[in-house]
Amino acid sequence: MNIMKKILFIILSLALFTACERKIDELKATSGSADFTRIVSVGNSMMAGIADAALYNSSQKNSISNLVAGQLKLANGGNFVQPMVTSEYGVEFTGSRPRLVLGYATDCMGAISLAPVPYIGTRDPLAPVGYQVNNLAIPGAKTAHLFAPGYGNPAFLVPPVRANPYYFRFCSEPTNASFRVVDEFSKLNPTFFTSWLGDNDVLSYALTGGVGDTITNPMYFQQAMGGVLQMLTAGGAKGAIANIPDITAIPYFTTVPYNGIVLTRQSLVDSVNGFMKNFFQLPFTYVLGANPFLVADPASPYKFKVRQMNPGELVLLSVPQDSLKCYGMGIISRITLTPWGIPSQYVLTQDEINNIRNATASYNQIIAGLAATFKLGTVDMYSKFTELQKGIVWDGVKMNSKFVTGGAFSLDGVHLNPRGCAVAANYFIDAINKQYGSTIPQVDITNYPGVIFP
Repeated sequence: MNIMKKILFIILSLALFTACERKIDELKATSGSADFTRIVSVGNSMMAGIADAALYNSSQKNSISNLVAGQLKLANGGNFVQPMVTSEYGVEFTGSRPRLVLGYATDCMGAISLAPVPYIGTRDPLAPVGYQVNNLAIPGAKTAHLFAPGYGNPAFLVPPVRANPYYFRFCSEPTNASFRVVDEFSKLNPTFFTSWLGDNDVLSYALTGGVGDTITNPMYFQQAMGGVLQMLTAGGAKGAIANIPDITAIPYFTTVPYNGIVLTRQSLVDSVNGFMKNFFQLPFTYVLGANPFLVADPASPYKFKVRQMNPGELVLLSVPQDSLKCYGMGIISRITLTPWGIPSQYVLTQDEINNIRNATASYNQIIAGLAATFKLGTVDMYSKFTELQKGIVWDGVKMNSKFVTGGAFSLDGVHLNPRGCAVAANYFIDAINKQYGSTIPQVDITNYPGVIFP
C-alpha cells in the first residue's frame, strides 16, 4: 500500500511539473516572424512622451514608444534609446510651456479649487543630446515634415522658423541644411518599427480653432506617409502603425460646454433679454439654466458680428477662463457693456469639425491601404479612442476621456497620462502579436499612475 501511494505521488508530481512547465512556455515572450533587434519609433508628441504640456524625464520613460520597446526587449529586442530630458520640469525654449501639475488655484472670483497649474523649476536648456537615438518621434511634426530639409538645423529655429526644436535635440546631422528626419532611418537600419504619425496633420488646425493652421491635403498626406513607410521598410523592417483618432473627442475640445452661460435668477434672464432686444437689436433669447455662448462670427448677419453657438460646436480648453467667469466673454462685456463673442481661435464651428473629421476619415483610409501594402500590424486608435470616450475597464481600472477625472489623459487635455500610455502601448502589442504571431506580454497598467492629486 505504501509503495502504491509513493508511486501515485510521483506520478501526480510529474504531471503537475509538466503542466507548470507548459504554462511557463506559453507565457514566454517570443518574436514570431518579427525581428526586434533594432527598433525605431516614428511619430509626434504622443510617441515622444509629451504629457501635461511638456516633455520631461518621467514622461519620456512612460512614452508609448518606450513602453512597447520595453516589452519587445523580452523577446530579444534591442536597446531603445530616447533623447532624454533630465529635468522633471520640461525643456526651455521660445514658445515652450512649463509642465502642468494638479494644484490649488484662485480664480478671478476668489474661489480656490483644484486646477492644472505650472510646475515651476529649472528646465533643461535646448541643446543637442549628443548621441544617436531610436525614438525619432517629434512633437509638433506633421507627416511631410519628416521630409523637410534642415528640420533639425539650429539656423532655421529663428523666424521664419523651418526647424523643430525637439528634433534639433537629437538630429544626427544638425548643421547639415539638407538633412531630413527620414535620413535617420538608414543610419539606424531598423528591423522593426512602431509608428503613430499624422495626428498633427489635423490637430494643429484644431488647436488654433481652425484659424492658425491648415489641414494637410489627403493627397499630400498619402505621398508623405507612403514615403515614410517605404524608407522605413527599405531594409526589410516590419512594424506596426496606428491610425488617427477623432481628435474632436479628446478633453481639450469637450471639457468646456457650448452652453456655459448659466442664469440662475429670472430677474437676470429678463435683464439679459431686455439688453439683447432693446439695446443691441439681437434676436437671442435666454432662459433659466444653461444658455449658449456668443461667439465672434464675421459672417453673422447681426450687429456686433456675433451669434449663439450651436449644439455640437466646441469650445477649446485654451479659452481664457477668467474672461468667461468675470468679464463677460461669451455674453456681454463688463468693460464695454456690449456683446462679446468668444474669439474664433477658441472655438471649432460645425464646418471646422466636419473638415477635421472628413480629413481624419481620408487619412485612416490611406493608412489602412498602406498597412496592407507593407504588411504591417495595424492599431485602430480611432476605434479605441471612441471606446475610451464611452468608458473602458482595464485590469479592473475604469477609464474614460473626461478631463482630469477620466484617468487616461494628462493635464493638457491632449496627451495621455502614464496609465493612458500603458493602455495605448498594449494596443500596439496586441497588433504586433496578431500580425507576426509573437507572444509579447502586455504592460501592467496598474504600475503606471493617472493624474496625480495633491
